[in-house]
Amino acid sequence: MGEQGSDGGRKTAGAARTAAAGTGASASAAKKAAPSKKAAARKPAAAKKAAAEKTPGATKPAAKKAPAKKTPAKKAPAKKAPAKKAPAKKASSAKKASSAPLKKAPAPRKQVVAPKKATASVPAAPAKTVAAHPQGESRTALVRRARRINRELAEVYPYAHPELDFENPFQLVVATVLSAQTTDLRVNQTTPALFAKYPTPEDLAAANPEEVEEILRPTGFFRAKTKSVIGLSKALVEQFGGEVPGRLEDLVKLPGVGRKTAFVVLGNAFGRPGITVDTHFQRLVRRWKWTDETDPDKIEAAVGALFPKSDWTDLSHHVIWHGRRICHARKPACGACPIAPLCPAYGEGETDPEKAKKLLKYEKAGQPGQRLRPPQAYLDAGGRAAPPLGAG
Repeated sequence: MGEQGSDGGRKTAGAARTAAAGTGASASAAKKAAPSKKAAARKPAAAKKAAAEKTPGATKPAAKKAPAKKTPAKKAPAKKAPAKKAPAKKASSAKKASSAPLKKAPAPRKQVVAPKKATASVPAAPAKTVAAHPQGESRTALVRRARRINRELAEVYPYAHPELDFENPFQLVVATVLSAQTTDLRVNQTTPALFAKYPTPEDLAAANPEEVEEILRPTGFFRAKTKSVIGLSKALVEQFGGEVPGRLEDLVKLPGVGRKTAFVVLGNAFGRPGITVDTHFQRLVRRWKWTDETDPDKIEAAVGALFPKSDWTDLSHHVIWHGRRICHARKPACGACPIAPLCPAYGEGETDPEKAKKLLKYEKAGQPGQRLRPPQAYLDAGGRAAPPLGAG
């Protein structure tokens, strides 16, 4: 048993040594194995890198990881982004600022429109004067309405004529000068004595002013009118050989002769078209909304643009006759007016037909006209000649 134990002990000791040696060897082996494991660990990493390089799909994770590591660097510019946006806001504000003048663009437009009001006048613009009616009536509608009114008046006054008695251009120009600030009737009652004593320009040019004043006293402003007709006669003798010129530019050079007088003479003594803008004409064309102008020359241009030139002389007679007989200044006889449906001012006067008839004048009311020697057509239409001065 002892031997066995000794042997066994020996064996045990040997085994222990062997075990110890084995343990040391295993430890050293383990130590050696450790680096080998690290190497093994490095090898797979290298292998993975190599695989990543060889495999196209493997590059994606690497690309994704790379941005993940560089994200802080990208975030830095992201933080600077507000700095970039700030200028953008400034730019937008600058754009707003720059757009501000565009909003003020109407200012120049107003400057363009202002002249139109000033030239409303512009016959040109007359009528840029004459462009669109304040109530919205178009230019075409205005022309049609104006011409229809003239046609209606031509039917009402087919015998319309100048209401001054005259036998030649000289008598007509003198009578027209005398008609200022008085009625044609008073002039017609005065001129027979004047022309009986001074039948020619030469006679009136050499007349005694005091004698002429006494004859012209009934017309009013007789001293100023005496000076005008004597000066007119002298100019005719000295500049035109005693003959009345048939051109507008020559007529307006004569003392006391303006455009209105010139057109009366041209239209009725020479047959040359012209518009006579007297007080009646001015009042009615504004009442009818043909124009808003108040200056006679601008009224002439605006109304002339609505009609053919051949209608101008008769148009003047129609309008003036209507103003004297029906469309009065203070109280128009609207209820007896033949053009009431075409008149934008209808209702300003008496609209009751019976009361309106009492407002009619001259032949429309069965009364004498203004001429002592009217044309036969007027008498044929029922008109009556005016009585001479002092006849009652």
